[in-house]
Amino acid sequence: MSTARSRRGQVVELSIRSRFELLDLVHNAANAILDGAGFDEDARFWLTVAIREAVNNAIKHGNRLDQRKLVRVRFEIAGGELRVRVRDRGRGFKPESLPSPLAAGNLLKGGGRGVYFMRKFMDKVSYVRRRGGANEVCMTKKLPEPGSKRA
Repeated sequence: MSTARSRRGQVVELSIRSRFELLDLVHNAANAILDGAGFDEDARFWLTVAIREAVNNAIKHGNRLDQRKLVRVRFEIAGGELRVRVRDRGRGFKPESLPSPLAAGNLLKGGGRGVYFMRKFMDKVSYVRRRGGANEVCMTKKLPEPGSKRA
């Protein structure tokens, strides 16, 4: 994990191999960053769910479990918000093509809720196709007011 101070705020970046065992590392880093940014315990729980889902999707769907491929996670605190970017080496996808996990036929399925959780717990979620074959999910959450420890 590397930490750098930029003109725009605090930046923390992680690069991990496409291994599910490394999700806990990302989770713990995210939790510490969220705590430092002033989010309360309840907000940290839901935000780390969204972040874990993004990284899980990058490992499973983007990099297709290829341990030679990295998942890059970037946390930035600037302009009154937290920005989280998760980049994989996958081909990308069309988020609007995903079936709703709330549809009657999907309620009991074991998967298919990651993007829904990201959208539910973050203020903004978007996808960017990068040069060189990288796909990136960009998530934003407004920071709590200083001293409030709320989301």
